[in-house]
Amino acid sequence: MTSIVTVTRGPSPLILSMPHPGTGLPAEVAAQLNERGRLVEDTDWHIREVYAFAERFQPTIVEAKLSRYVIDLNRDPSGVSLYPGQATTELVPTTTFDGAPIWDVPPDAAEIERRRIAYFQPYHDALAAEIERVKAAHGYAVLWDCHSIKSVIPRLFPGTLPTLNLGTNSSASCAPAVEAAAVAAMGGQPLSHVANGRFKGGWITRHYGRPAEHVHAIQMEKALSAYLSAETAPWTFDASRAASLQSALSAIIEAALNAAATLERSRS
Repeated sequence: MTSIVTVTRGPSPLILSMPHPGTGLPAEVAAQLNERGRLVEDTDWHIREVYAFAERFQPTIVEAKLSRYVIDLNRDPSGVSLYPGQATTELVPTTTFDGAPIWDVPPDAAEIERRRIAYFQPYHDALAAEIERVKAAHGYAVLWDCHSIKSVIPRLFPGTLPTLNLGTNSSASCAPAVEAAAVAAMGGQPLSHVANGRFKGGWITRHYGRPAEHVHAIQMEKALSAYLSAETAPWTFDASRAASLQSALSAIIEAALNAAATLERSRS
């Protein structure tokens, strides 16, 4: 059986959520996918390598091991669209981001519910438990939701996506001071960027980001072009290309952590 989630605990207030780096396919799911689907091309490739720099922050890391094609851990489990009126993928995707079908046997409602219980819930049980543990230790938590995506996907957005796409559910998922610090730090980087643009934050950011309850959540969607040799298979990590991205992410996370610490000290 393919592992569902791994948790690496750290002593700091920072939690890195990684819902989409997995490529695992349970046998019964792999048997239902078509040849295109088994390529799992919409993976957030090499997320652990990208965030290797974050060891200096001593974070807790919650990492999914299954492909998003099994079930998308960053979608509302009720199936409600996070982006009404815009193209997106479902709780269990029916197509690639580009719109190509991925199933020989599309899952029905009963199968989707089975996957929700078997695969979706364990990840969120683990993430919720780590948020509570970190809050108990520090009085607050900073949840950083790690994502990446191809920079050109006409079905989902026009033109070329900025390298850095910071989302706070339109300022609802973290305190204003934390968002302002992160946005200011992002603005100081030599990379294209936007806050609350096409990607405002998925279900993880929206569900767990509760600044009144001392949980500050930020989603960062990154263009794959910033750290891969090419945005095509075999999805090769390019360490030299990734260096400027990692430097930028480090500065943004540090700014958010410092702002959260200052804010939470003033509250106590």
